[in-house]
Amino acid sequence: MKTLLATAAIAASVITPAAAQAQAIPAAVVAVVDLQRVTADCTACKTAQTALQAQITALQSREKSLSTPLETEQKSIQTAVNALNGKEPDAALTARIKSWQAKRDQGSQEIALGQQQIQRNQQYIEKQIVDKLNPIYSQVMQKRGANILVEAGTTLATNQSVDVTADILTSLNASLPTIIVTAPAPPKPATPQGR
Repeated sequence: MKTLLATAAIAASVITPAAAQAQAIPAAVVAVVDLQRVTADCTACKTAQTALQAQITALQSREKSLSTPLETEQKSIQTAVNALNGKEPDAALTARIKSWQAKRDQGSQEIALGQQQIQRNQQYIEKQIVDKLNPIYSQVMQKRGANILVEAGTTLATNQSVDVTADILTSLNASLPTIIVTAPAPPKPATPQGR
């Protein structure tokens, strides 16, 4: 029995240090980045944001130019319908109503497509930034000896010496001189082939 206990103790003493060694984690060296500042101050990001805002403004102007005549026509049609005192509209008024509805639907579709394009453009801009930032994170962490990178917005307080925002911003400006602000057309749905 003593031999069995001695063997178990020897085995445990050999296994325990190896297990402890496998579980050792290096001390955390944390770096902090202010991503909001990076994306706001990045030269290409500013240019892209200005271009995107111009697209939004143009779409808003187009929406107004479509809606103003539609509202005027709607009021005119409503006045004509009210003058009928519940009678059915004649062929000419019916044609005006149908024409107005078609223009309204066409305008709504145009604006919806414009909004979808702007949303795709925004996502495409963000993707280009993220694709450039991911390798920069690793490079800056390695350069500064950090093994953890934390977004400044998720911290309560930090020491300025762990802030790598300027490093990341400088690298992003160097690796991303321009951003394409118009997303590629979405893929067309596959058409089923006949048999």
